Amino acid sequence: MADCADTLQDSLIMMGEIGGNDYIYPIFQRRSLEEVKSFVPFVVATISSAVTELIELGARTLVVPGITPLGCHSAFLTEFQTQNVDDYDAGTGCLNWLNEFSTYHNSLLEAELQTLRGLHPHATIVYADYFAAIISILNNPNQFGFGNDTLVSCCGGGGVYNYNPRIECGSDGYSLCDEPSRCVIWDGLHMTEATHRIIAGGLLQGPFASPAIADACGLQSVVHSSTSRIVS
Repeated sequence: MADCADTLQDSLIMMGEIGGNDYIYPIFQRRSLEEVKSFVPFVVATISSAVTELIELGARTLVVPGITPLGCHSAFLTEFQTQNVDDYDAGTGCLNWLNEFSTYHNSLLEAELQTLRGLHPHATIVYADYFAAIISILNNPNQFGFGNDTLVSCCGGGGVYNYNPRIECGSDGYSLCDEPSRCVIWDGLHMTEATHRIIAGGLLQGPFASPAIADACGLQSVVHSSTSRIVS
């Protein structure tokens, strides 16, 4: 156990993005938003419990991500497509009600992490703001090297957003974009490697991590090629 504690103490612990699937499945099942929102405190409590357990085992530096803006994923945009322009954000084209849900989860998570910081002052708990990172990319796609069709999947089964739940990426009948590095969304639910590279830069040096991972780990000299293009 002592060796485990030493290893954890010297490690950067990247927590998985907990909660996404807990919400995705019931949302696609058309469960009411009120019901899905009722899951959030339990999901956040589970994340908190996992962080606490790792700290008690010896972890000292942990990165805990929030969830992405669900309303910007082409899978959700396809499933809940509407003719009501007021349902969409004028700048990004994302579905407002789903992004408001993501914000609700992330606000509860941030509050819980702040509580944990007070309980464990010897540990550094970094909040990774995937939501803000993706919104920043969607608001400034050309600045990050992306094309203008930001909400269209690179790999999918056709349609307005190149997403079809019956024709998944890699299955018979799918289509693939010519330049994946110019696309934000990969397959409807996941982002491209290019998007993750931008997010990683924003987590390492800021502004999409609080505190920035480089600061938390004493790696201020780390330079990521994408960070010079990051805007908040």
